[in-house]
Amino acid sequence: MGMNRPISRVSALACLAVAGLAVGVTVAGTASALEPGTSPAEGTFILKTGNGILPTWNSEGLRLTGVSPGSAITNSTATSATVTLPIIAKKGSANFAAGGFRITNTETGAFVNCATPAIDTRARVLDCVMKGGTNLPVFAFESIQGRSFGLIGDTVSADYTGMVMRVAGQRAADFLNKELGTNAFSPYVTVATADLSVTYPRT
Repeated sequence: MGMNRPISRVSALACLAVAGLAVGVTVAGTASALEPGTSPAEGTFILKTGNGILPTWNSEGLRLTGVSPGSAITNSTATSATVTLPIIAKKGSANFAAGGFRITNTETGAFVNCATPAIDTRARVLDCVMKGGTNLPVFAFESIQGRSFGLIGDTVSADYTGMVMRVAGQRAADFLNKELGTNAFSPYVTVATADLSVTYPRT
């Protein structure tokens, strides 16, 4: 799997995020900013770090934080963290989130952003816009345990549960380890499990 992805795949999200966050309008109010084939959507993407992940990151001096309007909340024992991101747009099987999350090396200040993530349920990847505008499929979904769909009027609802996340291959692991000055990342370890819930207009 190549590490880079075309900018056009997230151009609609970038326009929507800039318009929505800059002037504080709703997703519906920014529909005109979307590229063809992209529709406004609402929902949440929630991931919880896997067993042993947060303690390992802590031991390596790595800190997980949310990028507004996303959030990252660590439990009282610092053994797991939950990242919550709002879904604001959809194109095909890609669900676009606002905000994101960041992993920072607290000793060196080096960091990796996962901004405006695209959660693609067909390709089974979580693409991130990195610092400098580079687009990388940093994480992959090894499996998706549950899928359900509903239709109310002209609104479609979709729920994906038990999404098992890993680093998207050795190249992605090498990238994260190099950028953060660590050896904490491997494509063979479950990083998190996630759930995605989204509603969007029927087309």
